[in-house]
Amino acid sequence: MKSSLIALDDKTIHEIVRGLAPVDWVQVKLIAKLPPARRIVPGLRAQAFAMAAVRGALRKRYPNLTRSELNMKVLAHFTPIRLSSS
Repeated sequence: MKSSLIALDDKTIHEIVRGLAPVDWVQVKLIAKLPPARRIVPGLRAQAFAMAAVRGALRKRYPNLTRSELNMKVLAHFTPIRLSSS
């Protein structure tokens, strides 16, 4: 199986992370101390926020779609698998 990894140099990595907020190590340590069942909650909240933002953008772009159709577009946006008809 062919690897799809791309080697990144320091300059490219710097461009990717430029503008990102620095890591909040206090927050990371607090979350690391939580039991696994509670540790996942912040990630789920972030996912819900991202999905709501995409849903809002799609609602503006496609105002005539039903809620179900919008939800399917949101799922398609966040689903990395693309099915082909062949």
